Amino acid sequence: MNTLSPDQRFENMGYSLPPAPTPLGVYKPFLVDGKYLYVSGHGPVRDDKSLIIGRIGEGLSAEEGKEAARQVGLTILSTIRSNFGTLDKIKRVIKVLGMVNCTADFEKHPYIINGCSELFAEVWGEENGIGVRSAVGMGSLPDNIPVEVEALFELVP
Repeated sequence: MNTLSPDQRFENMGYSLPPAPTPLGVYKPFLVDGKYLYVSGHGPVRDDKSLIIGRIGEGLSAEEGKEAARQVGLTILSTIRSNFGTLDKIKRVIKVLGMVNCTADFEKHPYIINGCSELFAEVWGEENGIGVRSAVGMGSLPDNIPVEVEALFELVP
């Protein structure tokens, strides 16, 4: 049994967290309601605050899209850690909605969103890091980002 905390697991993974994004519109990046943490749609922010840009199937490969989805996951983790001080305040992932900016003939949306889902599974373990999920294609996303993800988490009591 893995006795490492989510923060310890993340540190062992060797990833860096990008800066937590600030809203560019009229919304909150997250909202706590009782024992639930709702996280607004996040895009793939790099460590230098720039965004990964492009459309899957038209300039970006599926593998590049999956990497972008992992970067979105890291951006969500940054929002959590910036506002809660630790990833250990999250008990489990409840739901992930992944939106993929892709061409009309692209059909591998779940593969792309696995980039984020696999990251969460590594951080919180398979039991708590995998929730329900939707992965859908979009004709466009803000600023031409390839992936946007919103998520719902359960907080530790």
